Amino acid sequence: MVKKLLLLLLLGAFFFIIGCNVDLLGIFSANDLDERLKERNNLKFLDDRLWSSLPHFGSEYSFIVLTDTHIENGNSFGLEALADVITDNNTDLTKTKIEFMVILGDITQDGAEKDINEFIRVADLFTIPCYPVAGNHDVYFDNWSVWKDKIGSTSYRIDGNDITLFILDSANSFFGKDQLDWLEREIKTTGGTPNARVFVFTHSPLFVEGPVGMQQITDTKERARIASILKNRCDIMFMGHSHKYYYNEAGNVKYITIEDYVVAKVYCIVTVKPEGITYNFYKL
Repeated sequence: MVKKLLLLLLLGAFFFIIGCNVDLLGIFSANDLDERLKERNNLKFLDDRLWSSLPHFGSEYSFIVLTDTHIENGNSFGLEALADVITDNNTDLTKTKIEFMVILGDITQDGAEKDINEFIRVADLFTIPCYPVAGNHDVYFDNWSVWKDKIGSTSYRIDGNDITLFILDSANSFFGKDQLDWLEREIKTTGGTPNARVFVFTHSPLFVEGPVGMQQITDTKERARIASILKNRCDIMFMGHSHKYYYNEAGNVKYITIEDYVVAKVYCIVTVKPEGITYNFYKL
């Protein structure tokens, strides 16, 4: 019995390590969530580009979501090709215009300054707002200070016409009471019109399947609380980290974990219209 338990633990650790390209030394150097939350809504990266709020883009629009780009040693793994996707889509009159993009964390491999700079360089090519989410790799090796100086917040709210985006910090696989209290207060101020939409973006998933289950938000009470907060108030919560696709639905909320970009080259285009929301996955 003891041998079987040990084998299961070893298998679990193995799948955890391969599931998110873990650096065994760096993982022990991630900064405390409380320090990062002190910078909430301090959007240096976004304010510099006048992207702290969404422009008015009507009742029909699209946006891109992708995750786990793992920029490393200045290599963006062809991420800049999405600029052509945006241009081609937005010059096709039969398609709904792509208005913004969200990257769901692990933007870099280890939070190195040159890789954050490479992300900023590529983001400038997109010509639309690119909202970054912090992942565990982005704060490895005590590199939260780099993110703070170059980008700013890891937890923030963005508002537009009939749309609200919440970016949540789950880089340490938990949200913390302060962040969930903030989300609960803020989400109650959204909506008010028939076409109002709310989207939530974070790195660590709430739901996974099989032996990689330890990669999800670790506190079951937190998972239950955020599901309660979002119930009937959020359209979709997008997540990454697992490098796999998962779909769940609870409380009229869709929970979508997206496959990674760095290997699978997957990105998702979400289209919002008055009659509903659709999403499709593509590969570069």
